[in-house]
Amino acid sequence: MSTQRQQPEVIAAALGASTIAIVGLSSNSMRPSYGVAEYLINAGFEVIPVNPREQEVLGLHCYASLAEVPVAIDMVDVFRESSAVPDIAQQAVAIGAKFLWLQLGVINDEGATIAEAGGMHCVMDLCTKIEHQLLL
Repeated sequence: MSTQRQQPEVIAAALGASTIAIVGLSSNSMRPSYGVAEYLINAGFEVIPVNPREQEVLGLHCYASLAEVPVAIDMVDVFRESSAVPDIAQQAVAIGAKFLWLQLGVINDEGATIAEAGGMHCVMDLCTKIEHQLLL
């Protein structure tokens, strides 16, 4: 894993994003993605749910893919299995996102390399909620 992916300045810059698309966000309040999204919304971030199996999460319209989101996205926060990351990274590069954040347990060097080759910064195997709380 690249040390750049865990550098404090990259983490802080990613958490300076205003618009976060959460890929794999579930409407099940028991899922970690739901709790993290709720926290980020309450912390003032614009959260955009992305999950083809959901219509609405936390009162927000859910998009089937990153390409369908009609606004610019600063960070793509991934709550999916590690094997899905390369495709998500390609989509994130295609929409011009600045950061790819892979949640705790989501580790995929190929996806991170795709994102970095596309000009994005990548954070891997860390939780946005926990890291944001550490910055406060």
